[in-house]
Amino acid sequence: MKFNLKNAIKAFFLMAVILAQVKCSSSSDPIENTPIDPPVVNPPVVTKDVDFWLTKGNQSALLEKQSLILGFGTTANAYANIEVKDTQKYQTIDGFGYTLTGGSVDVINQLNATKRTALLQELFGSGENAIGVSYIRISIGASDLSAAPFTYNDLATGETDLNLDKFSLEKDKNLIAMLKEILAINPKILILATPWSAPIWMKDVASFKGGKLKTEYYNVYAKYFVKYIQQMKAEGITIDAVTPQNEPLHDGNNPSMYMSAADQASFIKNSLGPAFKAANLNVKIIAYDHNCDNPNYPKTILADADASPFVDGSAFHLYAGDISALTDVYNSYPTKNVYFTEQWTSSDGQFGGDLKWHLRNVIIGSMRNYSKNALEWNLANNANFGPHTDGGCDMCKGAITITSNNSFDRNVAYYIIAHASKFVPMGSTRIESNSTGNLQNVAFITPSGSKVLIVENDGAATETFNIKFNGKWVTTSLEGGSVGTYTWK
Repeated sequence: MKFNLKNAIKAFFLMAVILAQVKCSSSSDPIENTPIDPPVVNPPVVTKDVDFWLTKGNQSALLEKQSLILGFGTTANAYANIEVKDTQKYQTIDGFGYTLTGGSVDVINQLNATKRTALLQELFGSGENAIGVSYIRISIGASDLSAAPFTYNDLATGETDLNLDKFSLEKDKNLIAMLKEILAINPKILILATPWSAPIWMKDVASFKGGKLKTEYYNVYAKYFVKYIQQMKAEGITIDAVTPQNEPLHDGNNPSMYMSAADQASFIKNSLGPAFKAANLNVKIIAYDHNCDNPNYPKTILADADASPFVDGSAFHLYAGDISALTDVYNSYPTKNVYFTEQWTSSDGQFGGDLKWHLRNVIIGSMRNYSKNALEWNLANNANFGPHTDGGCDMCKGAITITSNNSFDRNVAYYIIAHASKFVPMGSTRIESNSTGNLQNVAFITPSGSKVLIVENDGAATETFNIKFNGKWVTTSLEGGSVGTYTWK
């Protein structure tokens, strides 16, 4: 390459100019001349602290776990607060469930083996797809949702059996078999047993329907209860509690039997209580088992100095009266328990209306009024709302409708109970939560320490609100007529 002096001199002066510019630049104020990148702002991290299951009145969500992230924080807003306080505790909870009627057993047994097993696991199991029913009621003998009326000591007209030698559980062999399967799934489930009628030969009418228990058979009928409990125990089935009579003031059902408050007090103190004591039975006797419109009935029994020591508490239905009757009785006798043992949903009821009413009264209402349990009525029936006795309820809709040997539908009572039973196990305790506007609610702490809040929006419009706990809150919303169960640690 031929050396070019002229070009070399140009290159030298160009380099000198560049170096001079660099030196000038380096001596300038660096703050004014150095570009500043904007600061990196990371969005706040929101943790998922609260799980949320939703049922809507229009059935577009049915006990559906929501995917939205609900995290506790302290950003102020103007929404109403439901404040949960685990420092204030109320009654312990025995459980939630249904009555396993004879008719329920009949129709569930019509399912094929695979579907039948799956349904029992779903109802009474504790897995992700189960609803964890923890309390069931059964009838001593037939209820009106059995195919036909019967007792365990039915005799020919004119016969008596004072020693109960002909007592037999044979007519309930299918019920007993299903109870054993349920106990295999949930050995801790509690069972309440209730008669609809005494054997006809003990009554003052020759009929399963109506009439009264003759006083001369009080002791024999008490032995009937003892024999029932002992024979169920021999089958591996522990009866936790009994009521002396289902709906003692309603004698128009088939079967049924009238029993006044004075008569029930007399039966308990003179016959049933002493018989349980003599047999060393640790089985609760729960009085009344009828509507909230007559709290004086259980009060009469609890005021009886001789009957009261045998009585654990009182049971209620809500076909009449107001759910606050439970608190009325509880406040009068705070050492005695209260229970909610039956409420039906009708064949002509609407899902949305029933969901609201039953969550407000049966679940939230009974719990806020000191009940230890909450039970809907019939567990299962067929598409014609049977079986039932002649004259028995022909409009009672089960929680489950068996539609064929491999199919069943879940009805509104399924979701009413599931919003509590799946999340509030036996041994949980109700804790403080305030009501605000249309947002009916009740809160619990479980044996594992989880908090559970059940909220029902009793209005028509969507409501946004805060769930406040330990000085922080989560903001969420519920459509009108919807129910949410919220859980957190």
